[in-house]
Amino acid sequence: MDSNNSEIKMAEAAACFIASLSAEEKESHQPILNHFVRWFGKGRVFGDIMPPEIANYAERLSISDGEYMKKLEAIKGFLAYAKKEHFIKTNLSTHLKTKKGKLKVDKNIKKSTVEKVTLTTEGYEKVKKELEVLKEQRPEAIEEVSKAAADKDFRENAPLDAARERLSHIEGKINELEELLKKSEIFDGCSKDNGRVGIGDCIVLTDLSNMEILQYTLVSAREFDPSNGKISGTSPLGKALIGKRAGDNIEVTVPLGKLCYKIEKIEHAGKVKSKKQR
Repeated sequence: MDSNNSEIKMAEAAACFIASLSAEEKESHQPILNHFVRWFGKGRVFGDIMPPEIANYAERLSISDGEYMKKLEAIKGFLAYAKKEHFIKTNLSTHLKTKKGKLKVDKNIKKSTVEKVTLTTEGYEKVKKELEVLKEQRPEAIEEVSKAAADKDFRENAPLDAARERLSHIEGKINELEELLKKSEIFDGCSKDNGRVGIGDCIVLTDLSNMEILQYTLVSAREFDPSNGKISGTSPLGKALIGKRAGDNIEVTVPLGKLCYKIEKIEHAGKVKSKKQR
């Protein structure tokens, strides 16, 4: 391993990998790599990451994210790149264990959620805010393209390429978020009376293998944020929880086996209402 590379930090390595990707790949890989880096620590030396930590990451991600197969493939690519660039001594991607056939299920999940997306009020407002910020950035991005295009030597006009890429990214995100808001349903915060787990609920669980108390909030795939205890309703754990009551036991199948939990408490978030009622 080169001496200059042996002490590279996680965030620096991820930035190098992202820079090596195409514009389309950057769009899909950036949030995945951001989560991976935050999990282990931006300032942590990449070479200090141990194989069991990678395996644990895969296991934890698998029970809290409905698209974990897609995300693990992106992380595998990053780890293979890191080995090639001598950031790490061994290819840690071999420790990302996944189940065969899961990708087909995830495609069906994605297809079924395209027509209708349920968001919590917090999640809906967050998307609206993100959209507003992007629309505010668009005029500046357009101006940057115009200024860079004033340089007639297009063969080596790196500023123009960068400006176009930024504008393309902004326009793409605006279209994505506008479409999401059109298809979304929102929780209004009124208490449910059926006593069953649903999107928006906060659930307290006991891990029956070690009696550890866990707390999760069940959200849409768009709001997935395990670092803050928010898990997707399309994830293996989320699907096992939906429709269950306090006192029920559930089993979740993961690449390393089965996990068993008991539902101790459910704090209901409310029922769904259309945006027209807001």
